[in-house]
Amino acid sequence: MPELPEVEVTLRGIEPYLSGHVVTAVVFRHRGLRWPFPLDLPTTVVGHKVLNVRRRGKYLLLHLSLGTLIIHLGMSGHLRILKLGIKPQKHDHFDLIFGSHLLRLNDPRRFGAVLWHDNRVGPLEKNPLLEKLGLEPLEDTFSAKIFYRETRNRRLPIKNALLSGTIVVGVGNIYASESLFQAGINPKTPANRIKLGGYEKLVCAIRTVLLAAIKNGGSTLRNFVSADGQPGYSQNKYFVYNRAGLPCRNCKTLITNILQGQRSTFYCRRCQEY
Repeated sequence: MPELPEVEVTLRGIEPYLSGHVVTAVVFRHRGLRWPFPLDLPTTVVGHKVLNVRRRGKYLLLHLSLGTLIIHLGMSGHLRILKLGIKPQKHDHFDLIFGSHLLRLNDPRRFGAVLWHDNRVGPLEKNPLLEKLGLEPLEDTFSAKIFYRETRNRRLPIKNALLSGTIVVGVGNIYASESLFQAGINPKTPANRIKLGGYEKLVCAIRTVLLAAIKNGGSTLRNFVSADGQPGYSQNKYFVYNRAGLPCRNCKTLITNILQGQRSTFYCRRCQEY
């Protein structure tokens, strides 16, 4: 599933082609993905300029004067920038066309989303998909003190707290395992038992891991490619994720795999004793 680094890599790839450009056509090749497509989107956005493109958690936000196009890559989606006239392939469900180029969404498992938020219904921040999202991990507003404060009454394991998205967004299964390893924290440790010093290490680790993944183009485990069709290489540098039974890169202890909230968690029992 694309996580924050993959969405950020996608954002950086598509933004130069979209910002300041006018939408000339919209193409749907299916009734919808996770939710139905907004069928009035063509009449709403064609002829209007994309003012800017932003990211909120794992959502891509294309801001126009009348509202915002909300795109989520789901479990297996990716966006490509292509020249107009390129024949669609299987699982190419949506095109947003800008003159001689188009933005194309491919989503084999169809868990993604293309939705429209009209400015007339209220602020974008109040959209049900966005209003309960936690802090952005790469922004200064996310700090160890806030993380510590928000977990004092949370007994759930710290890995589950990371995945909930209510404290910090975008740290999905892959990068949660990697960040906890870098911070030396056992993924089973209750969130309310971790001291401020532990959260200082974890916040630093989260930023380090995410920035490194972005630099490496994200992770390509199955379907993800960047806007220009290139795979990511972050998976080649994992310390624990998907390395069950292999020796830890630090201490040679075999990496352990457990299930937490129906998701695989990978960690080193020796390096992550806290």
